[in-house]
Amino acid sequence: MITRVTSQTMTQTAMRHLQGGLSDLARLQAQATSQRAFAAPSDDPSAASMTLGLHAAQRRTEQYSRNIDDGLAWVTTVDAAISSSTALLGRVRDLTVQGANSGVMDAPAREAIAVELEGLRDSLRAQANTTYLGRSVFAGTSDTAAFASDYTFSGAAGADVRRRVSDAESVRVDADGAEVFGTGAGSIFALVDTIAAELRAGTNVGPRLGEIDSRLQAMLGAQGAVGARQLQIERAKEAALDSTVALETRRAAVEDVDAVEVLVQLQAQELVYKSALAVTGRVLQPTLLDFLA
Repeated sequence: MITRVTSQTMTQTAMRHLQGGLSDLARLQAQATSQRAFAAPSDDPSAASMTLGLHAAQRRTEQYSRNIDDGLAWVTTVDAAISSSTALLGRVRDLTVQGANSGVMDAPAREAIAVELEGLRDSLRAQANTTYLGRSVFAGTSDTAAFASDYTFSGAAGADVRRRVSDAESVRVDADGAEVFGTGAGSIFALVDTIAAELRAGTNVGPRLGEIDSRLQAMLGAQGAVGARQLQIERAKEAALDSTVALETRRAAVEDVDAVEVLVQLQAQELVYKSALAVTGRVLQPTLLDFLA
């Protein structure tokens, strides 16, 4: 069977090929300009679906990074407050040892020690009510000061502050004020008041040293736990950074284009398109019938 080829058939075929080449040229020009492998999901549904998943993972990692930075600020604040408190309590112990030497202490000397102890008590309570961004770091989720003037603790058991640092890991960033400082009559503040009162009364305060040491050990234990959580958050920060780099590398491989490769393809396509135009112009010469029509 012989297929009849007419001038109109040649023209339509040539135009179809030219249009295809022009579409490829436009696509490559768009990639070179935007540096993106596709402009719409319909261009590459598989790559678009993968890109959406990668963008979602990147947003989660960014949120975890913000949580980590906030968590580090919390535990750093807690650690600093406990460090200051242990130093203050060490001074309380020194003064108690000095006051226990009743044989050489007269009433004015004991009064001077008692006054300094009361100043240290106030400083300890100020450390116990340390805040970060307006929230107490020792009162859990409570929005009030950790310790009232009567030394009662405002926090509640299990109401700790946590920050999620990964899909499967959540870290506590505050500390239990009752564990660190005690509460009410059993608090370190009440103990300092008792020591000051006993000094004024001329009572031997030597037996109070054991209570001070016990409270100091509790503080150091709590600080050790805070330090462990700080290391945990720092490890999570390193993991989040590694994840950020890996996700961006994967996203770029799917969504971005190789600029050099696209420019080479663009130049090649321009050459092909110009050649097609030249060939089409030579083959489809106008005839007398084209002018008569």
